[in-house]
Formats: sequence, C-alpha cells, structure tokens
Amino acid sequence: MSPPSLGIVLVTAGSEAEADRLARHLVDSRLAACVSVFPVRSLYRWQGEVQSEAEWQLIVKTDLSQFEALSTAIAEHHSYEVPEVIALPIVAGLPAYLSWLQAQV
Repeated sequence: MSPPSLGIVLVTAGSEAEADRLARHLVDSRLAACVSVFPVRSLYRWQGEVQSEAEWQLIVKTDLSQFEALSTAIAEHHSYEVPEVIALPIVAGLPAYLSWLQAQV
C-alpha cells in the first residue's frame, strides 16, 4: 500500500446536524473510513465582507483515488453555495492504521 494514495479532506459545515449528516453519508457510502467532527470558528471573506462564523469542521480520512466521488457527494448534500473541500495527502502514518483506513474505503 502506498501512503500517498491516502489522504485527509477538510470540509466545514454550518451546523452540527449538517456535519453529522455529511459524515454519516460519507462513511456509509465507503467514501471515508473515518470522519472526525468538532466545532470551530472561521473567519473568511464572502461577497466582499469579512465574516466570522461558528462552523463544524470535518476531517475526512479517505483514499484520494475517490476524491471526485467524495467531493461530488459533499457538493450534492451540502447547504453552502461553495463548500470547503480541500484534500491533503497522508505522507506517513502508523502502518496498522493506514492498512485499516485503506480497507474501509
């Protein structure tokens, strides 16, 4: 197994309920092995104004070969017009965890 095929996808959601719904859908669909969900505060520029919002961060552990299907699923089930969907490769990790991750997706 080559770790570079595995990755983390960062997604934010506007509510805990939406974050939980997205996480459940991604795991149930085998697009993610695991999704960690926690509250965050985000500052960003939207339509010319700086916004400060309470959001929910999803850290999605997946095989990046499924990124297109994963990002499509997020876009279809997300309430934001432009949801955050950012992929980062996993370059190293505990071998047993990486094997487990790969087997789940």
